[in-house]
Amino acid sequence: MATASLDSARAAPVSGIEKTPDFVPGALPGQRLSLVGLTREELKARLIEAGVPERESRMRSGQIWHWVNLRGAQDFAEMTNVGKGLKAELAKHFTLERPEVVNRQVSRDGTRKWLIRMAPTNAQEHNRGAEIECVYIPGPDRGTLCVSSQVGCTLTCSFCHTGTQRLVRNLSAAEIVQQLVVARDELGDWTGQMPSRDANGGEVGRLVTNIVFMGMGEPLYNLDAVVDAVGVMSDQEGLGLSRRRITVSTSGVVPQIPRLGAEANAMLAISLHAVRDDLRDELVPLNRKYPIRDLLAACRAYPGLNNARRITFEYVMLKGVNDSDADARELVRLLKGIPAKINLIPFNPWPGSRYECSDWERIERFSEIVFNAGYASPVRTPRGRDILAACGQLKSETEKLRARARMMLEDGIAEGMYISDED
Repeated sequence: MATASLDSARAAPVSGIEKTPDFVPGALPGQRLSLVGLTREELKARLIEAGVPERESRMRSGQIWHWVNLRGAQDFAEMTNVGKGLKAELAKHFTLERPEVVNRQVSRDGTRKWLIRMAPTNAQEHNRGAEIECVYIPGPDRGTLCVSSQVGCTLTCSFCHTGTQRLVRNLSAAEIVQQLVVARDELGDWTGQMPSRDANGGEVGRLVTNIVFMGMGEPLYNLDAVVDAVGVMSDQEGLGLSRRRITVSTSGVVPQIPRLGAEANAMLAISLHAVRDDLRDELVPLNRKYPIRDLLAACRAYPGLNNARRITFEYVMLKGVNDSDADARELVRLLKGIPAKINLIPFNPWPGSRYECSDWERIERFSEIVFNAGYASPVRTPRGRDILAACGQLKSETEKLRARARMMLEDGIAEGMYISDED
């Protein structure tokens, strides 16, 4: 659902299972560090490096944490309980800058998409940081923000448009968190700003209530940053989201699944899409390393798994490929004993794809078989099609994307963001 920067997005070979990043992000000389998105430990360490006495660092970092992550401060001058001298020192060394919002789009259904540009992290970015997209999907009782963990993607899933793009780099934990900060800025969703959830002046509450790591990238190949980002997002003295409302989706990086549960304590989603290894080897080539049997064993052992913390299995519906009654029955057999729900995703065509979406009658029949076996099997509702708010479907640089979007809409083809009513 995101695009790489104009300088770095090019086509990539997709014959292998995984890609390696073009470079590792760092800090450019002379660039002031933004304190937005840092962990508590990082914030404290940066203050000590800037000259704050270690004996004061815990108190000072707590004050700044409050203003950055609870109040959404964008200027050190807003920090009324921080001394004038310290504020001047902070401004000398640091900023409270967010990524730049390059473009804003709002769908007819209320879905919002922001094209955001990160600060440059490497000379290869030519003073223009990577661009990614962040999508907000409002619902009647929740608001879901879809975030990315990489610029590009490590994997090469054959049905996914993003999988045809090279992996530019991992996002840092701060850059992941900054996607939530940008959304709160754009929506006026900070403490003291929170509007009512409906037009009739109803209950006041957060607009962003749920996070899904279902944007660009394979989160478990950037797990250190994902774990830290989940920690910042869920800190109840800051951004304040419940870990039960943060879902991390993986294509099946089996060795990292236990650590995700133990350290992030997030909800788990699995991009399954097939019930046979030979077919999943084609759709999700990572299956050649970690076959279905190993993947489901890791799911059964996922820390904290119970009926209240079910695993979501994502299953894209591909016409004549994985949508038969036999596939549905085998899916039920495979998942026996795992507290789970199964999200059925109507495939959304993209130029050059060799797949088609299953007929609606076939999707309904598949869902009926799964439901009758005792599993929730919602069919994801297309969201944001008219603004191409597609999760995992975008790949080219921004100008080409806009041109392609116009051509697709003219041809009656639309990419869409699919978010289940239960996500």
